Amino acid sequence: MSWTVPAALVGERLDRVLALLADVSRSAASDLIADGEVRVNDAIEHDRARRLDLDDRIDAVVAPPAAAEPIRPDPTVEFGVRHVDDHVIVVDKPAGLVVHTGAGHDAGTLCHGLLARYPEIAQVGDPQRPGIVHRLDKGTSGLVAVARTEPAYQGLVAALAAHEVERVYHTLVWGVVDDDRGLIDAPIGRSRRDPTRMTVTPRGKPARTRYEVRHRWSEPPRTELTCWLETGRTHQIRVHLASIGHPVVADRDYRGAGLPGTDLDRPWLHAQSLRFNHPITGLDVHVVSPLPDDLAATVR
Repeated sequence: MSWTVPAALVGERLDRVLALLADVSRSAASDLIADGEVRVNDAIEHDRARRLDLDDRIDAVVAPPAAAEPIRPDPTVEFGVRHVDDHVIVVDKPAGLVVHTGAGHDAGTLCHGLLARYPEIAQVGDPQRPGIVHRLDKGTSGLVAVARTEPAYQGLVAALAAHEVERVYHTLVWGVVDDDRGLIDAPIGRSRRDPTRMTVTPRGKPARTRYEVRHRWSEPPRTELTCWLETGRTHQIRVHLASIGHPVVADRDYRGAGLPGTDLDRPWLHAQSLRFNHPITGLDVHVVSPLPDDLAATVR
């Protein structure tokens, strides 16, 4: 397999770039380099820490993943589309829809539905997550970027890694947040008590979430926020807000109680905006998703 280093990854280490572009773990990328299976500009490269330049060519012998049951298109999966062109789709995912296959989710995912509408994505990225460059939790609604072509996939992956994609979320949390705006800078890692959940821990990866108050209520005490992801850790907004004593409403995994008088059964969290430079044209792409009815009904 071959790749050309995009502008967003200039100056990054070879092992990190290879892991991102080949969609393998960092350790697997390091092993490939150590085994002499990676060439940079036609020369075998053993230095995993080598910093890369624009348009450096990387060639690597990457073993195909173990055979898995192919994902079958499913036209019954419902989702919205807020932007589509020859290279990029921005999906408006409803709450309750899983993005891609995984443990316990081998049918009815967003990927199954995407393949029914856009069969060409079967050849883009990971065959088990075709076209997917980032994800949302099952209970979170809102915008997900999907690549229709391999060059777009590589460009979007690189832009996400370089924190060049603006991701804005709308949420409602318990308690009155005192400061009008703030930054939560705390590492996030997997919980040792419950590996299905994340937690703030010194062992974790760096994570930064900015927030700004939209509205406050005193009875019951709660605050409506806009949040910006500066990194993209699993459950980041939910974990960060819970860590400062303001769990997301109805996020029971992270101590967020439901809202009295409502039947909201998922975290009050919506990915409302995506903004990025188009990976092929370079043009600004800004997509917005309106607040879903189930969340809007709780703040009217």
